[in-house]
Amino acid sequence: MASMFGKGNQSCTLQGRFNLPELSQDGDIIIGGVFPIHYRGELPKTSYQILPETPTCIDFNLRAFRWAQLMIFAIEEINNDPLLLPNITLGYKIYDSCATPVLALRAALTILNGQDENVTLLKCRGGSSVHALIADAGSTQSIAIARTVGIFGIPMVSYFSSCTCLSNKKQFPTFFRTVPSDYFQVTAFVQLVKHFGWTWLAVFGSNDDYGHLGISTFVEQVTKVGVCVAFSDFLPKVYDKEKILHQVKLIKSSNVKVILAFAPEIDLSFLMEELVRQNVTGLQWLASEGWSTAALLSTAGNSETLGGTLGWAIRRADIPGIKQFLVRLHPSKYPGNVYIKQFWEAVFHCTWTPYNNTGETRMGPSKQECTGQENLKDVRTIFTDESQLRVSYNAYRAVYAVAHSIHNIMLCKKGQGPFINKACPDISNLKPWQVLRYLKEVNFTTTLGDEVRFNANGDPLAVYDLLNWQVDSNGNIKYVKVGQYDASAETENQLVIQENAIIWNGGQKMVIKSQCSETCLPGTRKGVRPGQPICCFDCIPCAEGEISNETDSVDCLACQSDYWPNLNRDKCIPKEIEFLSFGDTMGIILTTLSLFGACISMVVMAVFYYYKDTPIVKANNSELSFLLLFALVFCFLCSLLFMGQPTVWSCMFRHTAFAIIFALCISCILGKTITVLMAFTATHPNNDVMKWFSPLQRSLAVFLLPSIQVVICILWLILSPPFPAKNIEYQSVTIILECDVGSATAFYCMLGYIGLLSVMCFVLAFLARTLPDNFNEAKFITFSMLIFCAVWITFIPVYINSGKYIVAVEIFAILSSSFSLLVCIFAPKVYIILLRPELNTKRNIMGRSSSNKF
Repeated sequence: MASMFGKGNQSCTLQGRFNLPELSQDGDIIIGGVFPIHYRGELPKTSYQILPETPTCIDFNLRAFRWAQLMIFAIEEINNDPLLLPNITLGYKIYDSCATPVLALRAALTILNGQDENVTLLKCRGGSSVHALIADAGSTQSIAIARTVGIFGIPMVSYFSSCTCLSNKKQFPTFFRTVPSDYFQVTAFVQLVKHFGWTWLAVFGSNDDYGHLGISTFVEQVTKVGVCVAFSDFLPKVYDKEKILHQVKLIKSSNVKVILAFAPEIDLSFLMEELVRQNVTGLQWLASEGWSTAALLSTAGNSETLGGTLGWAIRRADIPGIKQFLVRLHPSKYPGNVYIKQFWEAVFHCTWTPYNNTGETRMGPSKQECTGQENLKDVRTIFTDESQLRVSYNAYRAVYAVAHSIHNIMLCKKGQGPFINKACPDISNLKPWQVLRYLKEVNFTTTLGDEVRFNANGDPLAVYDLLNWQVDSNGNIKYVKVGQYDASAETENQLVIQENAIIWNGGQKMVIKSQCSETCLPGTRKGVRPGQPICCFDCIPCAEGEISNETDSVDCLACQSDYWPNLNRDKCIPKEIEFLSFGDTMGIILTTLSLFGACISMVVMAVFYYYKDTPIVKANNSELSFLLLFALVFCFLCSLLFMGQPTVWSCMFRHTAFAIIFALCISCILGKTITVLMAFTATHPNNDVMKWFSPLQRSLAVFLLPSIQVVICILWLILSPPFPAKNIEYQSVTIILECDVGSATAFYCMLGYIGLLSVMCFVLAFLARTLPDNFNEAKFITFSMLIFCAVWITFIPVYINSGKYIVAVEIFAILSSSFSLLVCIFAPKVYIILLRPELNTKRNIMGRSSSNKF
């Protein structure tokens, strides 16, 4: 340092000069400004062997130049305001960043240090005459600047750098902005996508911090609400034909209809030119605030491709007097200023002769020479269009934020300051870090009624306008506000959209659909396709007994046991109730058979009573015959108990009645069989067994056997009686009302006892079938019991597997067995009594010939 700074040496020499064009004005306090006055910069190749060439900035950006003019306008307005910063004049230094990080940093350092070869010692040691920076439009450029100026405590307010990363105060302690953080924009996009039901979309981002962080945050948040990103890619910073063609191919080969582009206008322009060339239309574009009001893209030539675009834009404002300020700009007022001459060439498509071969502008071949007689009032350009002052308004507010911070410093009262010993800053020797301290707490309302303040991260209140690119009758694109997003409102009120005002791509009014798979209607569920995103699925009908009552249901819901899906399987409806009623066809048939059997039994009883004195009636134990016929009548009638809707009492009564009556019936037959055996056994000499089988004794024996069944039934009813039940096992759409037997053990004991009596009766009758008698009743009993046993042996497996016909099977078994007993035992006798009375004689019954005598 001693060699550089001698005792009397108060200056140092820069290692080179930038020779940058600038817009500047002296003042008591200087505010720096960095704007992308050109769309891009071309950096020279470095070989480390020769001095690098000067970087070149190309494509003049009228929109960004207007932002710079708004900074100048705000400073002039403040200087003319007697209430704000009285007796203090603000000055400015504005440089071009060329939308390139390296050149943006170059511009910032030039603002802080100046361009003179001889720099004061104060500047060499880190001092700066600039108290704040208004910079920059790109997040990557702002990151480069903020990291550098933050070391020196110089406050920096950005008007268009929205990357969420810049909210990190540990990395960027002096950074503020008047544009909302992309965190809020991403949230707004997620709500927008969710609102319109888009589940399948593509994403493009600029290949920088703005695009990378914006896209990654969006993809992370949007997937949480069930939306899938078909593909994402990053746009090249310089024209890359192979890359652009690949991206166009991606768009055309996919079935996405909605594409989000998180990029500045210049980065998207390459892709858009190719899409227009290949006539790719029918897509719904979602624009970030980086290009939602971009004049470079919203041209008539792009109307078919970009018409209907929806984009979030910064709040607009109407600034009084700005139109007059912009149109008064003229090269004669700024002689020799390169920016002004390039601006004039860009607006009027002319060329200043001294700049004809500079290569600094590339607006195409010149058609005429600039004369200086042109008038901005006679042309309509994006520069003079004051209807969309959005980013321009942010630059305007940024200047006012710095001015109010300095004004608050002026208002500081001695002994009440924020610094050590409560000291106030010296306004005549103001330091950038002192402005920083006051900028953190600035809070004011502009003349337009907007509140300006910063939160702990240096971010403003987040409010966006939703713009729709609508094509007018002349094919030009106009921006129409169709909604708003306010992050400070309640969650349900943050997003407001006027859907009827939106015109979608192609001029249609219906919302464009973008889905990997068609919506699954109610009655189906989504089945994910293996290896594909969750938004790609097949619609699978709900399984039996299940429904889905919403679109795109992930799962089907099972209906309650008493309900069943309708035909569309989108609603559970009560199941039909089924039971064997008397009005059913089968019920009528069974009732008819039951009553017919009972009637026939009573007719037979009447016939037997009428012919009770005839030999055939007497010979076959008439008391037991009448008792058997009486039991058969009830056997037929008890089948009626099994019909109708089951109740607690009917369930108990039908089973117990059936058990007791059939036990009585089989007991009567068993008594008749034993009587036949005993009767023939008694014909042997010295055999008095018949004395034990008098009519009274036989009657007692017949009633004793059913009493055991009565005991079984009583125990059954006490311990676990039959009860009404809903059977949903055999038929899904109906509920079969039936009687559950309660205790299966008791039920099968009941049937088993009847089976035991039947087997005993069959065995005894089988033994007595060969006894010598022309009309041996044992033969008929054997045959009747054979049928009886066959019916009930068949009944058991059929009963178990008969499902809803279980009651009909029971009735059929009752009627079949009853008819078998009635027909097999009594039909032959009635036949003899009524049709062959000549055989109804004792001689014939005893098997003797007519010539024999007793």
